[in-house]
Amino acid sequence: MPRAVRTERGRSTFQQRKRDRSMNIMILINALPGAAAQGLIWGIMAIGVYITYRILDVADLTVDGSMCTGGAVFIMMMLNDRNVWISMAAAFGAGLVCGLTTGIFHTFMGIPAILAGILTQLGLWSVNLKIMGKANQAINVNNYDLLVSLRFIRNVPFYKNTILVVAVFTLILILVLYWFFGTELGCSLRATGCNDKMARAQGINTDLGRVLGLMLSNGLVALSGALLTQYQGFADINMGRGAIVIGLAAVIIGEALFGKVFRNFGFKLLAVSLGSIIYYLVLQVVIWIGIDTDLLKLLSALVVAVFLAIPVWQERYFSKPVKKGGNS
Repeated sequence: MPRAVRTERGRSTFQQRKRDRSMNIMILINALPGAAAQGLIWGIMAIGVYITYRILDVADLTVDGSMCTGGAVFIMMMLNDRNVWISMAAAFGAGLVCGLTTGIFHTFMGIPAILAGILTQLGLWSVNLKIMGKANQAINVNNYDLLVSLRFIRNVPFYKNTILVVAVFTLILILVLYWFFGTELGCSLRATGCNDKMARAQGINTDLGRVLGLMLSNGLVALSGALLTQYQGFADINMGRGAIVIGLAAVIIGEALFGKVFRNFGFKLLAVSLGSIIYYLVLQVVIWIGIDTDLLKLLSALVVAVFLAIPVWQERYFSKPVKKGGNS
């Protein structure tokens, strides 16, 4: 083969590879807004996880079931020609009931919190199937007036853009939570999680505080499920599976990256939401790189495990030992 032909083919191959790389980068850039929107929606769920995990100091696994409950209630309300806001309120109310159930198991029946959450989550599988009538239900944005949708990411008026709508919704939610946890009832709830015995000594009904915290947490999770149902256009019986891992990942990432900057309680809630966005952006990059999507759950679990272990490693291996006693 003549040298000129080989050179021309090599140049053509190089240009083709350059075009492929540019196309791959454009694919990633086009996917990032959708990942950010999904991260914002899951960030509301992560705020619910933060309430139980950080404020109440309770590991609540109800969220894996209550998220699907919120989506199921919302979609069935919409399919029966209810207003989108009424449907979202009904989803929030259904989440409150889920949290109330776990709270009764934990306080009134004396079942450990983690086991109470598992029992509620297990029962919600059947409840969610009964609500939807089958394993999944679809809803078309062309036929129903939805608040958010995957189709509202591009080429829509700015006030309908999903990222803007969910961001404003999240900020309003954080402001409401900031106000609530500054009230006497909210402070008693925080005191319950901080020091249970001291709170009881001050006359606080700690059992009521736990129940209220679990209700509020699962209400937010169900609300997130309602938004996710709108965004993806369907509700599925498996849509909440692994939600606790994603919520914990968002909480841990938010605290690790913004913990030293955001000291205020409201900003801590914002950090959780930002942690969820970062999680989904990183996830999108991982998918773009070409890692097997079957390994994503394993990757999420490892991320949470590493971030949870970092404070322990810092204390054990990187902090200077403190000398006991004084110089004689």
